[in-house]
Amino acid sequence: MKKVVEGSKGVAEAVKLCRPQVIAAYPITPQTHITENLAQFVADGELKAEYVHAESEHSAASIVLGASAAGVRAYTATSSQGLILMAEVLFNIAGMRLPIVLTCVNRALSAPINIWNDQQDSFAVRDAGFIQLYAETNQEAADTHIQAFKVAEHKDVQIPVMVAMDGYILSHSYEPLEIPSLKEVDGFLPPRKAPFKLDPKSPLSFGVMGPPTHYMETRYHLHQDLKNAKEVVKEVDKEFGEVFGRSYGIVENYFADDAEVVFVSLGSVVGTIREVVDTLRNEGKKVGCLKIRLYRPFPSDEVREMLEDKKKVLVVEKDISLGATGGLYSDLVTSLYGLPKVPSIYGFIVGLGGRDITTQTVLKIIEESEKPAQADKFIDLDEEIVKLSPLAERRS
Repeated sequence: MKKVVEGSKGVAEAVKLCRPQVIAAYPITPQTHITENLAQFVADGELKAEYVHAESEHSAASIVLGASAAGVRAYTATSSQGLILMAEVLFNIAGMRLPIVLTCVNRALSAPINIWNDQQDSFAVRDAGFIQLYAETNQEAADTHIQAFKVAEHKDVQIPVMVAMDGYILSHSYEPLEIPSLKEVDGFLPPRKAPFKLDPKSPLSFGVMGPPTHYMETRYHLHQDLKNAKEVVKEVDKEFGEVFGRSYGIVENYFADDAEVVFVSLGSVVGTIREVVDTLRNEGKKVGCLKIRLYRPFPSDEVREMLEDKKKVLVVEKDISLGATGGLYSDLVTSLYGLPKVPSIYGFIVGLGGRDITTQTVLKIIEESEKPAQADKFIDLDEEIVKLSPLAERRS
């Protein structure tokens, strides 16, 4: 059924169809509308679940950890500082191999306080052990949640999944979405069957002490299984496409085959990049785009295959690993290392703290790519504000 809904409502509808048995959350902008809608579904009897309004995001993550360890399907959502407050528990959830699904509605991190969109939050916890998927549109965000539960609970995975969607740009915008029926989702996503769970009749321990004789092996297993999960993500996406008529892959090639210059990015900004690519190709320029949907595990093989013969690669991202480069840039450089001919790789930082990313922004990136490559070029900086820094004189 197609209907016009807010992005957050679309995600809430998709999560409802997945029948989570425990939902725990603490409200934080711009995530709140997702869990607000889910709370209403539970209150109205549309979803049979235990909804826990936790006293903090740390508690919310701990609640879904416990619920998942007890063998039930569990879900939470958060943003920004809330995700960082969860960080301690996120590592535990992944390390204990508990297949929860978490929505990160991307928002900038403090300080200074900022409630607008960038992707600093989800990138900050990319090493927690979660599978990470980034949505470009609200339809993709809703569909990805249905896929996420199936991937997380797959017998060969048993790893939590984080679905990232850009705050406001997606979460608060309205689009016509195809919302599947409960019967269709039930046919695609079976009830969870936990291979291990807390049960008084068969006692087990989760998250026990890992001494030096065992800890390294647990990290190795999680690392290998996370890498192997890439094939399951592909498999589930393909099956989803066969059932619902929509699929997304783990990366998307947009006119990249014959391109000499290829943008690489993830999330909603890809839509703006597509517009520029269309314009430039109409002018006869060989430009394309590679969209990264699956960020963890990183799709290194697919990236290498698509970019190995390109002249320039322009990485566009809404995050910065302070003192280094953007996270996507560093992963891309690592993936392309060792190719017989490595493209010139440029790293561009855009849109931090919700700064607008327009087609003009992307065209500036094209202009900058005519200069020597940089790994951390900030685009659209206000030079007058830059000069206000007390260290500005030293920098000059």
